[in-house]
Amino acid sequence: MFTSKTGGPLNPNTDYRAWKALTKRAGVRDARLHDARHTAATILLVLGVPERTVMQVMGWSSTAMAARYQHVTDPIRREVASRVDSLLWAPADDK
Repeated sequence: MFTSKTGGPLNPNTDYRAWKALTKRAGVRDARLHDARHTAATILLVLGVPERTVMQVMGWSSTAMAARYQHVTDPIRREVASRVDSLLWAPADDK
């Protein structure tokens, strides 16, 4: 449970306003704060962070949440294709 500086409940509008100000200052597209969770989860996937670690960082108790929040990007697809290609079409050993 998170509280304000004085120990009271958080006002949901505070996070909303802070998020909107942050995205504006950063010069990024307008997006929902919830979208940042998808971005964070996907970045952890791109970085190759183990699923159990992702679950702990994101506060998930189910691996199903990874499937919901992490998005397989084109660079990930290309990397997998390249790795499979190198296995299938690797040059023959000269030994």
